[in-house]
Amino acid sequence: MRIALFTETFLPKVDGIVTRLRHTVEHLQRSGNEVIVFAPDGGITEYKGARVYGVTGFPLPMYPELKMALPRPAIGHALEEFKPDIIHVVNPAVLGLAGLYYGKSLKIPLVASYHTHLPQYLHHYNLGMLEGLLWELLKSAHNQAQLNLCTSTAMVSELTAHGIERVDLWQKGVDTELFHPELATDEMRSHLSQGFPQHPLLLYVGRLSAEKEIERIKPVLEAIPNARLALVGDGPNRAALEQHFAGTPTHFVGYLTGRDLGSAFASADAFIFPSRTETLGLVLLEAMAAGCPVVAASSGGIPDIVTSGVNGFLFDPQTGDEGAIVATERLLGQAQERETIRRNARLEAERWGWAAATSQLVAYYEKVRSRCMAYS
Repeated sequence: MRIALFTETFLPKVDGIVTRLRHTVEHLQRSGNEVIVFAPDGGITEYKGARVYGVTGFPLPMYPELKMALPRPAIGHALEEFKPDIIHVVNPAVLGLAGLYYGKSLKIPLVASYHTHLPQYLHHYNLGMLEGLLWELLKSAHNQAQLNLCTSTAMVSELTAHGIERVDLWQKGVDTELFHPELATDEMRSHLSQGFPQHPLLLYVGRLSAEKEIERIKPVLEAIPNARLALVGDGPNRAALEQHFAGTPTHFVGYLTGRDLGSAFASADAFIFPSRTETLGLVLLEAMAAGCPVVAASSGGIPDIVTSGVNGFLFDPQTGDEGAIVATERLLGQAQERETIRRNARLEAERWGWAAATSQLVAYYEKVRSRCMAYS
């Protein structure tokens, strides 16, 4: 099958969407499919045998890590040359609109997927009054597709409730070789804790942005005697967070990748994740695969991954900081229970490989394509 992927974000950017796309492209190519990726230009022209068609863009004012790439006629010429069997638009927003347009005009079956909970993001940038309008725009875009995929049951329900049609679940996936408990090292623990490996080590991995609510980790850090915090990643909110955590034992590590990232997860005592805007929370599954116990907000797609008291702990984000503090204290205070949580977290992650998730996606593609052929 020939597949054209349109995405608003791709390499060299690092985030959960790019992680899913990297593994999806790799497994699609490996199983004999041909893929072309249309994305904002990041200087990459090929990935795992797939052509990457970079579209010139400009950085977003509030989020310079993201580029806004505008549709242009050359995209249509490239599509006509590639002759895709299906177009898959990831988070249709700006560049993705070109995928929707050419899918309609060239009569190519369309699949769209929802990964970023933009309506919730608005509230963290003082734009909450636009939420209703954004849902209408999202509904208009997604309802042009023959199938809309979400990565958690919570998002399936929410999109359906807002009038988006033909919604189904695209199962989660994680690299259980890259993220593994055996990657824990004394060196990484000492690095993350800034030379205090004997102290409790809390970890966050992800974008340093307002919608992640990272500042809510500070009360947890202050409540745990001698605890250290490592924030792995970068983003537009870093300067504000450095000021917020000033005077606390917090290490802004920057980006880690590959085995270093796997080692960071495996070497920490607890992964703290206060975000309420996650459509899935792929980074939680990575932490669990590495045997790092998770304390996370019970919101969005996170309960699809974490069963509280079994393979991690969830807290109600509406009740202030107390729930996160109590969950973290319980996790760190009971060694036997923590080891049980570690084992259960790893077992849960082992259920979700990228090969299975991509096979499911291909089955969706084939179903949509067959349906479109039947009606043509």
